[in-house]
Amino acid sequence: MGKGRLEAFSDGVIAIIITIMVLEIKVPHGFDLAALRPLIPIFLSYVLSFIFLGIYWNNHHHLLQAVRHVNGRILWANLHLLFWLSLIPFVTGWMGENNFAAMPVALYGTVLLLSALAYFILTRTLISHHGSDSTLAIAVGRDFKGKISVVLYAVAIPLAFINSWLACILYVVVAVMWLIPDRRIENTLTS
Repeated sequence: MGKGRLEAFSDGVIAIIITIMVLEIKVPHGFDLAALRPLIPIFLSYVLSFIFLGIYWNNHHHLLQAVRHVNGRILWANLHLLFWLSLIPFVTGWMGENNFAAMPVALYGTVLLLSALAYFILTRTLISHHGSDSTLAIAVGRDFKGKISVVLYAVAIPLAFINSWLACILYVVVAVMWLIPDRRIENTLTS
């Protein structure tokens, strides 16, 4: 079957997730800049999550550009990814509302870890369907950034109970690592 509906559905879900996140930021009742001060942790957690969702949207787009068609297993693997991504507004809000306390930061990392594992499963399911010599398989290669991301999340989750800010720094490191353009799929498609 074609991949168009999967792409459109995923784009729509990610757009809704981002919309839900921004709607969770409550407008302060004050009229001066001091009224915004309590929103700083909420805004910071929103920015980090917006970046992660943007990274997933971008990489998902590239991933699907490298494939020709999908099957039922791929549809379920994609839903699995969207499930974990749909929890990002909840953990984002909880983390921001509680000033980056240990448990919310750890749960945030858990959702990021499970999202990364779901993306890995989706990638492997696509490669399995298209073959180990497919454009996607060649482009993904060893997926060093994906593996490092999982390791950093796995370290950050227990670290949150020791120092939640260090755990958040690891989340930022992963985001920065993925913000650096990954042109493996683009380069493979154009060559």
